[in-house]
Amino acid sequence: MVMGVLKSRKFCVWLTLLSVVVGKEVTGEHDKPNFVLMMVDDLGIGDVGCYGNDTIRTPNIDRLAQEGVKLTQHIAAAPLCTPSRTAFMTGRYALRSGMASPGRAQVILFLAGSGGLPPNETTFAKLLQKEGYTTGIVGKWHLGVNCEHRTDHCHLPNNHGFDYFYGLPFTYFKNCLPGEGTDVLADVQEALRDVTVLLGLAAVTLTAARIAGLLAVSPRLVAAPALLCLLALSVWYMPFQRLQTWNCIVMRNGDVVEQPLDSDALTGRLVDEAEGFLERHQHKPFLLFLSLAHVHTPLFRSKTFAGRSKHGLYGDNVEEVDWIIGRAVGAVEKLGLSNKTLMYFTSDHGGHIEDNERGGWNGIYRGGKAMGGWEGGIRVPGLFRWTGRLPAGRVIDEPTSLMDVFPTVVGLAGGELPTDRLVDGRDLLPLLEGRAERSEHEFMFHYCGTYLNAVRWRPPDGDTVFKAHLFTPNFFPEGAGGCHDIKICRCHGSFVTYHDPPLLFDLARDPSESTPLTPQSEPRYTEVLRRIAKATVEHRKTLTPVPSQMSWSKMLWRPWLQPCCGTFPFCSCSESKSMNL
Repeated sequence: MVMGVLKSRKFCVWLTLLSVVVGKEVTGEHDKPNFVLMMVDDLGIGDVGCYGNDTIRTPNIDRLAQEGVKLTQHIAAAPLCTPSRTAFMTGRYALRSGMASPGRAQVILFLAGSGGLPPNETTFAKLLQKEGYTTGIVGKWHLGVNCEHRTDHCHLPNNHGFDYFYGLPFTYFKNCLPGEGTDVLADVQEALRDVTVLLGLAAVTLTAARIAGLLAVSPRLVAAPALLCLLALSVWYMPFQRLQTWNCIVMRNGDVVEQPLDSDALTGRLVDEAEGFLERHQHKPFLLFLSLAHVHTPLFRSKTFAGRSKHGLYGDNVEEVDWIIGRAVGAVEKLGLSNKTLMYFTSDHGGHIEDNERGGWNGIYRGGKAMGGWEGGIRVPGLFRWTGRLPAGRVIDEPTSLMDVFPTVVGLAGGELPTDRLVDGRDLLPLLEGRAERSEHEFMFHYCGTYLNAVRWRPPDGDTVFKAHLFTPNFFPEGAGGCHDIKICRCHGSFVTYHDPPLLFDLARDPSESTPLTPQSEPRYTEVLRRIAKATVEHRKTLTPVPSQMSWSKMLWRPWLQPCCGTFPFCSCSESKSMNL
């Protein structure tokens, strides 16, 4: 009798456990947190209300700060899109992946180049897939497409751990909007055009002289400039004059669905896709990377936001960004997922201040996009919200990095960091939750292309943060705050000035980097430079040579790699417009 009762109770226990497991599977309950990572393109830290802006309205972004944790010294690993996003995805400096350039082209220029994030790199999305997550990216990629032919998609998000991709495999740049000019090797385009015209004039002149009998010109001599003119025309026209068609496209996974893209409909479609992803995958653990095309120039906006801000087209763009963030946050709340979703907001680097009134504002910080290690180009917003888990209103002044998202997300998902490579990011969770008061980053290294540009040191004692600039870009005109002659500062040769000893700043007392320290103004001056020099030597020992993905041989346009809907070169297709705006 007793044994029968015990067996019956044991059966009931197993039945109850089974019903719980089955119930969780049916209702979609799970113990793993979800992740919504939101990144704006080229947004300055001074453009956001919770970081000091009082004229551009960003209530939805500000709400993330009020209900979560705000990082005030959040640093991008590079001041330009491609290397910064590489570091974000992998938790490693872009140099380790070959995604940094020694020359003028520091970002991917053509979708039909063969360079991109190497297939053997490990992104946080790959590691989360192993933990049962559904992963998606909506928006900008800019880390390459193909390697050997137009359908291998070796660099696309789907080959880097993302189950779903909808958006721009390149970026939104000037060529996408007729009348805005070009961002891609404008001086090279002009030279090729001039050569084409000169060769054409030479061919016409020689032909006319021969027909008129003014010169005894052989047919071969006439044909030579004509053939060279055709060659120069093809090199100039095909890659450059069709950039709107070649680069400005929208893809869904490996398929081109719009070529060229419709700027007026882009915002609504990205919002639709992000909300759709959240709704489809709400019952299982997911990661969504919402990578906005805003606020990269040329600026675009929906009619709804035209003229709403006090700062013209740029301000309208930022306020539209805030609306998009509000829609993403609202979707998570509507699905009842706030308590189990970590939401993160940032920018890939600082604002582009040389673009006059159409670029971002980097607040009190010196410099901006493409200016090496100056704070204005690398200090970005960093907001984390996880209702019920992270303390509301917490502010962290410690040095942190975009690369820290990698180990933080992987750890929370229950995954393990790779052991076959060095990860430069550090788990942020102890800081975010208040279990730690100091950053694990004692030293941080700031690159300009492949060149080590500056080093940040957070001494274990006190609140000081020192930064030493090994070289700085040469601003033009002299005394200006940027490279207004070439619009994007470069990292090599005559474009920079090396400093021996390095320019040293105390960011705690001088965050705008206005007054370099001297042995007279800083008692620890010699010690600081010595410690930084030693750390630099140790850091360089961790670097191993890898194939460059940013060489000219990898970067230049190749017709057989060009993504195309239709029959190449007659590429054209469109999607129906979103009803969201």
